[in-house]
Order: sequence, then C-alpha cells, then structure tokens
Amino acid sequence: MNIRQFSLEFPYAIAPPSVSALFRSVPEDFQVTEQLGFELLDEGEHLCLYVEKRGQNTRWVAGLLAKYFGVDDMAVGHCGMKDRHAVTRQWFSVHLPGKLPESLEQPSILEGCQVLAQRRHPKKLRRGQHAGNQFVIRLRQIEGDVSVLEHSLQQVVNGVPNYFGEQRFGWAAGNLVEADRLLSVWGDTSANRKQHSGRRRQRSPIDGIYLSAARAYLFNLVLAERVRLGNWKTIMAGEAVPEGPLWGRGRSAAPHSVQLLEDQVLSSWGDWTNSLEYSGLQQERRSLLLTPSNMQYRWLNRGDHTDLELSFELISGCFATSVLRELVTLRPICGDGAT
Repeated sequence: MNIRQFSLEFPYAIAPPSVSALFRSVPEDFQVTEQLGFELLDEGEHLCLYVEKRGQNTRWVAGLLAKYFGVDDMAVGHCGMKDRHAVTRQWFSVHLPGKLPESLEQPSILEGCQVLAQRRHPKKLRRGQHAGNQFVIRLRQIEGDVSVLEHSLQQVVNGVPNYFGEQRFGWAAGNLVEADRLLSVWGDTSANRKQHSGRRRQRSPIDGIYLSAARAYLFNLVLAERVRLGNWKTIMAGEAVPEGPLWGRGRSAAPHSVQLLEDQVLSSWGDWTNSLEYSGLQQERRSLLLTPSNMQYRWLNRGDHTDLELSFELISGCFATSVLRELVTLRPICGDGAT
C-alpha cells in the first residue's frame, strides 16, 4: 500500500512572516478562557465544574473526573478540547443523578488543576456547544522588523484564513496517517455501500479523531486553493458567504461554481470523500474567513528582548495559531498551540 505524504504548509493571506518569536516557553504564555455563551441554570442532574488547568489536556481531566466520581467516561461532558501546554479555564459536566453534592471540595486527584466554581445544569455539556474562547498569548524575544509586525497586526483584525491548526492532525501528521489507513480499510466498495446504506456506521472515539482530521485536511486544501486564487474572503457566484466543505453524507449546500472548484481541488482524494460519506458524519460547511474580535496588544521590553502580548476572542472550533501564523514565524518550545 502506498503511504500518502501530507504537507501542512498552506499559503498565507498576507505573506510569509519575516518576524519570528519564541512561542510558549512556559504554559502561562498561552492562556485560554472558555466562553460558554449561555447560562447554567443551577438545577438538574449535571454537576458543572469550572476548572483551571496547567499543563494538562482536556481528555485527561475528564477521565480523572470520571474516576473521582465513580462514573463512566461518557457521563462527563465538556464543550471544547483545550491545549495541554497552556493555562486554560473551561467547564466540565458530570452526570450524577440523585446524588449531587451541596458543595465540592477540591478533588485531590486533579493534579495541576483547580476548581474555580461549581454549578448545576439539566443537560450534559456537548462538544462545540460553547460560543468561543478568549486568548491571552505572549510571544517572547521578537526577532525582525517590529514595524512590519505592527502593519500585520493592523491587517489581521480584518480576518485571516480559517485553517484548522496542526494540532488537529497530530504529531508529524500522525492522525492523517491513521485516517488514511482507516478510510482505506472501510473503502467505498459495493459491499460496503450495501452493508451501511441507510444506517450509521459504528465507530470508536479514536476513529472519530481520525475522521475529524481527515475532514479538516480536505477543508484546508480547498481553503488553500482559494487563498492562492485570492477569493477566500470574497464570494463566488451563488455564495452568500465564503465557505468550504466538511465532508460527509448528504447533498452539498455549495452553489455550482463552488462545487466545481472543490471537486477539482479534491479530485485525487476520491477514496477519502467516498468513504467519509459512509462514516456516519453529515456534510457541513465551514467559514473560510476567521475574524478575531476584541483584539488588543502591547509591547513588553525585557532588557535586550522585546515581547508582544496579544489578546483576542475566536468563535468555537477556530485556532489561535491561524491568527499567529500570519504575524510571526513561531519558534516553538512545546506543542502546537491550537485552540
């Protein structure tokens, strides 16, 4: 079997940055605060915990909460996957029917975490349910022409390409390698169509991660082509807003001119698109344009070094590194830095 190669180099909206910066030398350099966008109702069978974590990922904390309360992993909910190499604040829900405590002391099992608040709610928190995230990011030891960076800062407030960040694809694109293996096993054979026609294919949680990576990569390929064409933030004929595909089952909502472009870009990925149609995922559309809101920045001088502190907000499902990549070349210490 031929092993596909996956390039994660996508074109820039502005230009490849001539300025570089040290990225996340400590977790405090990347801070994420979840914005639910709705009120918890203080009633119901779900205990909601507002957790600040440092150096821990969301799935690990969810597992510890399940262990602490003696419930199945599926009884724990959360809205978003927050990065490990950061300081993050987000809500978790734990389904505790008939046994909700009046108050909760700090669980000793949550190493590197602190419970900041607790509420009740009638429903489990679901992935993507939150409105967005607020970021505070410190870029250290800026190297290059600061005036060029100042100009880029003025430009990104008008929007950047809404790429999925490299975190979605795993270390060295490992999630894409696994997605390719999974989708080739499923295949789009006549037997496969007959077996799964009209019903949802059963898949494991880890399969979901790989399928999500595959859809994200196909979206990035389409967005990259529209960036090259210069029409990623302007509508094509028949479009209401510029959007790209999240592949799955169902008829595409894209107008004919957009479908033709997307089919051309993804012509060599037919095995993926065919298999994704039988994955249990529905076809969706995602905006090509990512516009950070409430963006502010300040320069911080430390001896011979200049740092830049940025704060901005993004809607759920969008990556802070998609903003940063248009500003500076990141010199990473750890991790990817996606939202």
